[in-house]
Amino acid sequence: MINLKQDSDGNVRMSRHYPESLTICITFADGTQEEVSGRRMNEIYDAALAEFRLQNKMDAKGFKRSPAKAIHRKNAVGFVPVKPGLNT
Repeated sequence: MINLKQDSDGNVRMSRHYPESLTICITFADGTQEEVSGRRMNEIYDAALAEFRLQNKMDAKGFKRSPAKAIHRKNAVGFVPVKPGLNT
């Protein structure tokens, strides 16, 4: 089991997928806890990654389709927004 803590901005640190069968315990800023499967956290991570790429005008693979002078930035997220009721 992995324990994650929500920060004051409503996010947890997650920079990769977890095994689908893993149980993850999230402690929210208000002190409540919730157990979530690795599969559900991976879905949340994928949604956050898609939103990041959309906001930064990247394609589905994370490539920026702009002029060659553009600075290459890492096309990943390090924090994922969470709120109570993730299993519903």
